[in-house]
Amino acid sequence: MALRAISKKISEYIFFWALGGCIYYGIEIAFRGFSHWSMFCVGGLVFLFCIIQGVKMEWSEGLWVQIIRGVIYAISLEFTTGIIFNKWLRKNIWDYSDQPLQLWGQICVPFAIIFSGLLLIAILLGGFLSCVIYKEPKPHFFVL
Repeated sequence: MALRAISKKISEYIFFWALGGCIYYGIEIAFRGFSHWSMFCVGGLVFLFCIIQGVKMEWSEGLWVQIIRGVIYAISLEFTTGIIFNKWLRKNIWDYSDQPLQLWGQICVPFAIIFSGLLLIAILLGGFLSCVIYKEPKPHFFVL
């Protein structure tokens, strides 16, 4: 891969990570009234994941497959981040202990379902922006 292509890919990844981080951080501020810088990082990584999975698979999979893969990635990242920041560092950024079907207060099914809706938006937005801004292949979204 030529140096110019590598620079373009790094620029693309940084841009989408920062955009995803800003969007998710903003959502948390709007709905919770506060957030933490680690949520910026997690939101950015999840948004970037949504785009990379689509581009790598040439947008050939149904949205439901991309969403399930994204939810697994997002809750894995959330769980790991929660263990580090909430348990080890005692930052108490979030606690799902009062939610049904939760694991150590770090992840729970109700929020995984909410994340699936956010992931749908992230996949659609990411596919569109990667095509328009970085001339990635045009996404062809389909449900099944």
